[in-house]
Amino acid sequence: MLLSLVTFLPLAGALAIILLVGSDRPTIARWAALGVSLATFVISLRLYTGFDLTTAGYQFLEEKPWLPSFGIVYRMGVDGISMPFVLLTTFLTPLCILSSWESVQKRVKEYMVAFLALEAFVVGVFCALDFMLFYIFWEAMLIPMFLIIGVWGGPRRVYAAFKFFLYTLAGSVLMLIAILAMFFKAGTFSIPELMDYPFPVIFQLWAFLAFMASFAVKVPMWPVHTWLPDAHVEAPTAGSVILAGILLKMGAYGFIRFSLPMLPDASRYFLPLIFGLSLVAVVYTALVALMQTDLKKLIAYSSVSHMGFVTIGLFSFNVQGVEGGLLQMINHGIVAGALFLLVGVIYDRLHTREIAKFGGLVHKMPIYALIFMVFTMASVGLPGTNGFIGEFLILLGAFHTNKLVALIAATGVVLGAAYMLWMFKKVVFGEIRNPDVEHHVTDVNGREIAIFIPLLVLVFWIGFYPDPFLQVFHASVENLLMQAAVTKGGALAAALH
Repeated sequence: MLLSLVTFLPLAGALAIILLVGSDRPTIARWAALGVSLATFVISLRLYTGFDLTTAGYQFLEEKPWLPSFGIVYRMGVDGISMPFVLLTTFLTPLCILSSWESVQKRVKEYMVAFLALEAFVVGVFCALDFMLFYIFWEAMLIPMFLIIGVWGGPRRVYAAFKFFLYTLAGSVLMLIAILAMFFKAGTFSIPELMDYPFPVIFQLWAFLAFMASFAVKVPMWPVHTWLPDAHVEAPTAGSVILAGILLKMGAYGFIRFSLPMLPDASRYFLPLIFGLSLVAVVYTALVALMQTDLKKLIAYSSVSHMGFVTIGLFSFNVQGVEGGLLQMINHGIVAGALFLLVGVIYDRLHTREIAKFGGLVHKMPIYALIFMVFTMASVGLPGTNGFIGEFLILLGAFHTNKLVALIAATGVVLGAAYMLWMFKKVVFGEIRNPDVEHHVTDVNGREIAIFIPLLVLVFWIGFYPDPFLQVFHASVENLLMQAAVTKGGALAAALH
């Protein structure tokens, strides 16, 4: 029952807030949402403390008949690949709610309900072991995120929300067709059983493309990444944090959970395509980030570049690359989430995100400048921070698979340093160019410091001692690579290689 509790407790909390808290009591809604999200995080820690690191099998299994006439079962479980993302979701959600304490003043009750519902659906995505259950959670997540962007976002929020919704929905329709085709072929929606089913290679090729249409939008891979900068710019701060920290991971999770083990022949066949699109994302979007004048857009494009690294690692078909890709997903959730929170802090004070309107913040906000520097260095991949470990393992794995891919990807590290350090210099150092900074800006307060402390701890913990995180992945990654190494499609698969 543990997974069901972690999944549905936020939803129960959202329902309680709807029924018991009046719209004229925003403070109660805030405290209730924070309490529910903290309780969910504390309960979810049992997944880590009770996790068996020696097995690659699914743990904390739950299975109940749901729609037996359609072959749909309520089946939940986590392994070493999915469990860390459940914890990442339950960890970031209270920080998002805390960051919205003062910045969100309209429809506070509805905002908190949307966030708790979003947490429930995202956790469900990472726990579901039935394909239809997975798809229901995957699609349900769209609704609260659409509302968070569309109701509490910036001036062009409706445009950004619809763009996000339509891009994601278009890809998901193709994924649904692939899921149904796999059901008619294998006779089951069970994800573990589908991993062992020998799909014909031609079927794999088409199914891979259908899945890729959905997962590539979520990652987001180039060229279907254009919804992300708009969504980030218009979303409220906490919306950007959850978007960068969790939602982008769902696409990469889909690749590693379904494409690699279920469609291994197609995954190898389309390897040049994946590597090509990932390298374009790493290099091109890093160059685009160099040209940005808006802080949020710069960080959004950096997210596309960093997720390009992740897909290179996941498709390197070796332990170093896959574990590096998984760890970098966690790292990106922490660092990109923190960077968006930092933008939110300064936006609350100056009501602008234009880089040209900042400068000299270190004179008025020294603690803020120090925190900003740490996360900038982590984004760059400075040794001693979590970003270095993930990027090093990905490049090592890519080098074993394709030396040219590793060489081109390494240029993204240099470009990443260029745009992040340029941005940091413009915002934090130099003379104070904006009179509002001189007269109206104060340093981070206690609530804001409380948000950043756990993120800072993780940056250095993973940077200096990543073993507890990598050990969680290890058995499941080795099992995944064994599944991905099996040629399921017979002679034609061998001919395609």
